[in-house]
Amino acid sequence: MEIRFSHSPEETLRMSTQELRRHFLVQHLMQDDVVRLVYAHDDRLIIGGARPLTNPLHLPNHPELKADYFLERRELGVINVGGRGTVHADGQTFELEKLDAVYLGKGTREVSFAAVSPHDPPVFFLLSAPAHASYPNQVMKKQDAAPMQAGDDKNANKRTIYKYIHLDGIRSCQLVMGLTMLEPGSVWNSVPPHTHTRRTEVYFYFDVPAAQRVFHFMGQPQETRHLVMANHEAVISPPWSVHFGCGTSHYGFIWGMAGENQVYNDMDVVEVKSVL
Repeated sequence: MEIRFSHSPEETLRMSTQELRRHFLVQHLMQDDVVRLVYAHDDRLIIGGARPLTNPLHLPNHPELKADYFLERRELGVINVGGRGTVHADGQTFELEKLDAVYLGKGTREVSFAAVSPHDPPVFFLLSAPAHASYPNQVMKKQDAAPMQAGDDKNANKRTIYKYIHLDGIRSCQLVMGLTMLEPGSVWNSVPPHTHTRRTEVYFYFDVPAAQRVFHFMGQPQETRHLVMANHEAVISPPWSVHFGCGTSHYGFIWGMAGENQVYNDMDVVEVKSVL
């Protein structure tokens, strides 16, 4: 498990492109028959990826957690952006099609991931946060995720937001998680920009064609920087940072966060005209 420490706005201002990418961009998350984990000290989120092919992949414990098993003091959200797969948790089996999600609560001991077919493997994005209470393990299908329309064609940001783990959906201790799908011809996400100093957020971009990229903007509203991102890459957004982006084609992205509260629309909005 890779460890990432927190960085202040002042430090970030002085970073080169390569330094920004090293500290905030998470690459190579999805590797065949590997569970990859990155521990971000911002709200102690653990970002992960699992792409099982022929054999089940077990969620590993790590010495850094000082726990008997991974979810002893944590909760986990899993969203599949690939082929059909299964998540096994303490004797339960959850089948996930593309864009289905499952929540696993504190105290779940045995977790593994498997493919239904190695020729069309699942691509599981994982996000874990510390938990002080246990909530039931639960699956949610895409069609049950209360889709919400946002944006429009005129501003090239027409999109559908699917909320899975939140106050009115799957209950959790502090994790909030969902995804956004942009319509063809729309390329901007999360406009108007915003921050929420009460929560750290992670974006994971998917369905980005191989020859295309997403320009993800970060930093303080009047001191923005950008990261050029490819398919199946994630970015850590500290609580003080804006997080929005523009692609060279339409795409999707998973968003997940944890922190002071779980109110989805608790955002400090920044007018587009004031962003520098």
